[in-house]
Amino acid sequence: MAYLLGIDIGTSATKTLICDGKGKVIATAMADHPIYSPKPGWSEQEPEDWWKSTCDATKAVLKKAKVKATDVGGIGLSGQMHGSVFLDKNGKSLRRALLWNDQRTAEQCADIEAKAGGREALIGMVANPALTGFTAPKILWLRDKEPKVYDKVKRILLPKDYIRLRMTGEYATEVSDASGMLLLDVRNRTWSDKLLSLLEIDKAMLGKLYESQEITGTLHEEGAKALGLKPGIPVVGGAGDQAAGAVGNGIVNAGIVSATLGTSGVVFAHAEQPTLDPKGRVHTMCHAVPGKWCIFGCMLSAGGSFQWLRNTLGSSEIALAKKKGVDPYELLVDEAATAPAGCEGLFFLPYLTGERCPHPDPTARGGWIGITARTTRAMLIRSLLEGVTFGMRDALEIMRQMNVAVTQVRASGGGARSAFWRQLQADIYKSPIVLTNAAEGPAYGVALLAGVGTGAFKSVEEACKASIKQTLKVSPNKKSVAKYDLSFRTYDKLYPDLKERFGEMAALAE
Repeated sequence: MAYLLGIDIGTSATKTLICDGKGKVIATAMADHPIYSPKPGWSEQEPEDWWKSTCDATKAVLKKAKVKATDVGGIGLSGQMHGSVFLDKNGKSLRRALLWNDQRTAEQCADIEAKAGGREALIGMVANPALTGFTAPKILWLRDKEPKVYDKVKRILLPKDYIRLRMTGEYATEVSDASGMLLLDVRNRTWSDKLLSLLEIDKAMLGKLYESQEITGTLHEEGAKALGLKPGIPVVGGAGDQAAGAVGNGIVNAGIVSATLGTSGVVFAHAEQPTLDPKGRVHTMCHAVPGKWCIFGCMLSAGGSFQWLRNTLGSSEIALAKKKGVDPYELLVDEAATAPAGCEGLFFLPYLTGERCPHPDPTARGGWIGITARTTRAMLIRSLLEGVTFGMRDALEIMRQMNVAVTQVRASGGGARSAFWRQLQADIYKSPIVLTNAAEGPAYGVALLAGVGTGAFKSVEEACKASIKQTLKVSPNKKSVAKYDLSFRTYDKLYPDLKERFGEMAALAE
């Protein structure tokens, strides 16, 4: 039986996973890579760092799994979406890649909407509005601000597709990740010639399009040597991290929604048809399931807000956790659990890096509102967890307005590992929270896609049905649901009330 390798190029690290041909996970490994912020709101990485971490993590997972290089029969690729890798005629990176959470392109977003004939017209072309995180505004930013570099650009790839290039020599992508470039006709699963023409971007710069399970090339000699693998292994299209994570969590049928709390927070629903939000508050993109679509909302600083709190205010927990050999996040959650639900009217706005869904605003700011003399440290921590979860509910509410069925929410990421946060999600979402045996995320999803592409499974749906099982269900607490419903109504008004002030605050930081 051939083994399947999944590779996920994340924001902070590359994760690798090996499973057998039936979807059983054998081992995982991870290798970190740095992130750079040369100016406030800017977020960049070196593509070469991704390649190094991919090589390191691949060799590590082979060793950990005790799997021979000759036993790997297929490779799937996933990665952070929207990142722009600018390459010269020789396939060499011309500058650091601009990432999904980079906020420098507000001017270019306005320019794109103007050239498209307005936001509604743009959504009609590519299913989504122009957001600072997307790839197309980054391309225009480079053309506007670094024209000498832009003049040398021959190819533009997404993070995982740069790794594909290093592995196979192929300039290729697939529809789920390409949907987030703002250059794809999502309805028809092809590049939007109309928008490319309006923006004067040469389609030849973009990769060849595939469906997620299709084989895009095979591992060449140089790539195989660097990774510790054999040449000739098929590499499938894979998926952007959100669609890949959805496959890895079994979100391939209507009614099942995922809530993933990582650095960002994503609520993701399967869709049989390309249903659009005319206001562009959530995204409609191609799913990693052939001929299917997805609807999802992404808040930029979900787990990122909790990480900020740990790093900034959690020094005592970090020190104590080191002595006890535990995770400092567990200690912070334990303290949060001692505070009352709703924290006596204390709210946390999780807009530490601007916001994307449902408020596409790079100037949005985070903070606590409602501090009184009675406010405790435990309340500060709990209100942060509540605020992040309210931000996730924002996306759920929009989906419900769009008549997207929500019968079950499958939790993953950091918020799924904590019993306290699982219950908090069930109460705030007003929905049962379910865990599955598949907790490995995007790397697992693309390993399954590699299984489909190489014939281990007949379809993506079959792969998920065979591999993913429910392990735990958490029901909402009726009393807490009622309390959080009231709190959410107030939370939902805070951003509109403060929007103009956020702009003024951002101007003061310049």
